[in-house]
Amino acid sequence: QVQLVESGGGLVQAGGSLRLSCVASGSFFSINAMGWYRQAPGKQRELVAAIKSGGSTDYSDSVKGRFTISRDNAKNTVYLQMNSLKPEDTAVYYCNLDCSHSFSSRTYYWGQGTQVTVSS
Repeated sequence: QVQLVESGGGLVQAGGSLRLSCVASGSFFSINAMGWYRQAPGKQRELVAAIKSGGSTDYSDSVKGRFTISRDNAKNTVYLQMNSLKPEDTAVYYCNLDCSHSFSSRTYYWGQGTQVTVSS
């Protein structure tokens, strides 16, 4: 069984920084991608950043230049460094794992979410 454990959320002032971490554990054949999504009250869950197995990254336009996604493959961990935070970044942030359990099986897992609140 796969489990994702997130940490690093909290309350910061606008312009501050936070670093989110997500550790994946359990049984899986390979990791295709890991990413971060967020959901604010009354809004749809949206992609923030993702990093694929080959190392390529994707970012939402709203966070480009401010957020950086990275990974430590040996630790099955993905990070999200968030700088220059804005009040509109306030949301619950979810870690996502896209993995394969075999050559022909692929599934997605979610963490429980961590709250990020940015005050003005």
